[in-house]
Amino acid sequence: MKKLAITEEIWKEGNMYTSYCPELDIAACGHTIEDAKKNLIEVIKIQIEETAKMGTLDELLWKAGYDIESGKDVLELDREIVQFEKVQVPVGIG
Repeated sequence: MKKLAITEEIWKEGNMYTSYCPELDIAACGHTIEDAKKNLIEVIKIQIEETAKMGTLDELLWKAGYDIESGKDVLELDREIVQFEKVQVPVGIG
């Protein structure tokens, strides 16, 4: 069975945490970071199972940028995050 390498972003929103996978555009939340991470993996597994049943899993992975014909055990994107920072941009209001 192949594995899928994903990026997981964790965001604090009020008293909840959101875990987001930008490659698949899937998010989940939880009251703790651990819950949010666990819930994201569960949602991704469900998405993969359901698209496989519908016959659209290859299309989902291809659109996300994965090379499903690579023959590798772990499917990874050719890109990776190398820096992440907050930047302020003027918006011309007020």
